[in-house]
Amino acid sequence: MLPNILTLARIAAVVPLVWLMLIESFGWAFIVAMIAGVSDALDGYLARRFSWQSHFGGWADPAADKLLMSASYVTLAYLQVLPIWLSVLVIGKDVLIALGALAYRWLFGRFQATPTRISKLTTLSQVILIWLVLIELIGFPIPGAWLAQLVWVVGGLTAVTLIQYVVIWGRRAWVQRHQQGMA
Repeated sequence: MLPNILTLARIAAVVPLVWLMLIESFGWAFIVAMIAGVSDALDGYLARRFSWQSHFGGWADPAADKLLMSASYVTLAYLQVLPIWLSVLVIGKDVLIALGALAYRWLFGRFQATPTRISKLTTLSQVILIWLVLIELIGFPIPGAWLAQLVWVVGGLTAVTLIQYVVIWGRRAWVQRHQQGMA
């Protein structure tokens, strides 16, 4: 189905995106990043609109997003454009959430993970930061201290999202464990 093809294309875009940033071809990197962002929105819309959701898409779509995001943050930190602590926080949050999901599945079985509003806002802020950094690297200065402030906003939202997921899934695990003990 078309949404899965778009997801696979986003995964395939990781290598060219990183390579373009490393060779400082930021205009092309921005184009690849924009296409990836638009294709992410499009595949989600198509999957919902035409009921083209699939098991593959359910895990591959967020995996593609995390792969693109992680690769972008690591590369921009390597280029000393974004702070290392932000890259570690963004990637660390995703790793901890994935490990928590695996632990939950191992201990209690299948679960339905749905993104929260704050996690959607966090992802949007992370993507916007990448786009704005690339725009500035192309040679279009971003006014004032917007990028510096956005770095802190992204860091704060990422930390809040991590805490939120720990609380939500910790509570669910506690309830599940309590119910198993009662049975």
